[in-house]
Amino acid sequence: MAVRAIRGATQLDIDERDHMAQRTKELVGAVLDANGLSTDDLISVIFTATPDLVADFPAAAARDMGMGSVPLMCAVEIAVPHALPRVVRLMMHANTDTARDQIRHIYLHGATVLRKDIAQ
Repeated sequence: MAVRAIRGATQLDIDERDHMAQRTKELVGAVLDANGLSTDDLISVIFTATPDLVADFPAAAARDMGMGSVPLMCAVEIAVPHALPRVVRLMMHANTDTARDQIRHIYLHGATVLRKDIAQ
């Protein structure tokens, strides 16, 4: 079994608490499903949010999904001029037998432009 890092991102339409929770849960669920993982496989998850998202912590949505025992951290993404606004990103660390080149990274909604090569 290896430790793998899995990336993902989603763009929000508005900076609103319920919308952030919905989009974050959608992203986390999609990453887990696409990679055949459960919360028991997780080591940690780091979330970042662009500076224009302040309604809530993305990790709060993950805790609502039953990830209370998984170490979660939130940080602010660097404020690069002209960067895509209202984006929540994650880096999930998991124990898995999946080969590195078979890991599915998930980019949803407007965040698909961040990684056109692998976006859904």
